[in-house]
Amino acid sequence: MIERLLKNLIEKRLYRNKAIIVIGPRQVGKTTLLKMLVSDTKNKVLEWNCDEPDVRRRLTEPTSTELKAEIGDADLILIDEAQRIKNIGITLKLLIDNFPEKQVIATGSSAIEMSNSINEPLTGRKYEYVMYPFSCEELFNEFGEQEERRMLERRLIYGSYPEVVNNSGEERETLTELVGSYLYKDIFSFQDVRKPEIIEQLLQALALQIGSEVSYNELGRLLGLNTATVQRYIDLLEKSYVVFHLRSFSRNVRSELKKSRKIYFYDNGVRNALIGDYKPLALRNDTRALWENYIIAERLKHNAYNSFYGKSYFWRTQQQQEIDYIEDIDGMLHTYEFKWNEGKHPRLTDTFAKAYPDHTFTVVSPENYQSFVKGEI
Repeated sequence: MIERLLKNLIEKRLYRNKAIIVIGPRQVGKTTLLKMLVSDTKNKVLEWNCDEPDVRRRLTEPTSTELKAEIGDADLILIDEAQRIKNIGITLKLLIDNFPEKQVIATGSSAIEMSNSINEPLTGRKYEYVMYPFSCEELFNEFGEQEERRMLERRLIYGSYPEVVNNSGEERETLTELVGSYLYKDIFSFQDVRKPEIIEQLLQALALQIGSEVSYNELGRLLGLNTATVQRYIDLLEKSYVVFHLRSFSRNVRSELKKSRKIYFYDNGVRNALIGDYKPLALRNDTRALWENYIIAERLKHNAYNSFYGKSYFWRTQQQQEIDYIEDIDGMLHTYEFKWNEGKHPRLTDTFAKAYPDHTFTVVSPENYQSFVKGEI
């Protein structure tokens, strides 16, 4: 099994009288992560799979006395698919407050339901992590950086979901099933999403706009929705870890775009599956967009697993001057341009350089991307 970076982070936080919450999209390996943790412990483990109806009954509004009888002498309590338990936050609070010597780890595939249930009851009582598809760093550690460089085109096309990586030759079938059955399943049972086909159409529209600014008004006209509904659906897709957004950076320059946004996919394979396009890069006209999506998503994973406290943006002016990616860390602006093909290297626009003298500038290409996704540049 490919070692997950999150495993080491969790092991450093065990037995501190706080619940550990792991959320993330379906099929990224949360259950496998629990198995890894179990295999490395000598403590007695209790596992609750909340897909089981009897487990849901026992964990829905139990008393502390009932929980004590359930736990017995177990030291490590694992709760898989915890979002399926009504008021799971209250149950977790009871476990933490009444059994401080034990460790509770809960996983959930829906940040929508989990956040609503746990945030208030578990204030000050939890460590929360997001688990993503395999990161470049995890694949480097497993296969080596040289081999992963050879696999870069496949990663841009098929992405890095565990089942995709572990079943070479079956990528299309795996991604088709993932997109059709699992990825945004939670959205359809939450709030007022009455037409699943609208979500799919919205995702397809977003898939064709990666690397470009996104207008909620234009998406609404395209799909026959009002702007507020488009915004709500995209928010649900973000909370289900299908897409994420970057805001535009704006501070000093009058012509800067101040309220623009770009939307990216957490996984390139999911993006390509939505539009049904798995052509090799030599036959595509969206290679640069795929490269930008991939490299930003990988940087996001690195930052999430390495306690990143800065903020991330893109930058553009009305005159179409632009910077692909910016990290604002303690007032220093680290700017990046993403280039797929080697050739004339761009330089930072004078408008930005003069307005923001505290900056660095780096071009990221296939030649040095491994350093970028590891946070070395």
